[in-house]
Amino acid sequence: MSSAAVQSARKSVEQLRSEAGISRMKVSQAAQDLVGYCTTHQVNDPLLVGIPNNENPFKEKVNCLIL
Repeated sequence: MSSAAVQSARKSVEQLRSEAGISRMKVSQAAQDLVGYCTTHQVNDPLLVGIPNNENPFKEKVNCLIL
């Protein structure tokens, strides 16, 4: 084996060791936590409740002119 191949294999083993040490949680628990977070914070979500007109920075300011 060439030294580049050995170095690449060492990097791969090191990466796999670091990934094996990561603590994991079950998907069902993560989904339950996510649903709980979304339910708790839904009253502050502008996509669900909208943005008040006086606080909306994207609403165009239109002046009414009578000619």
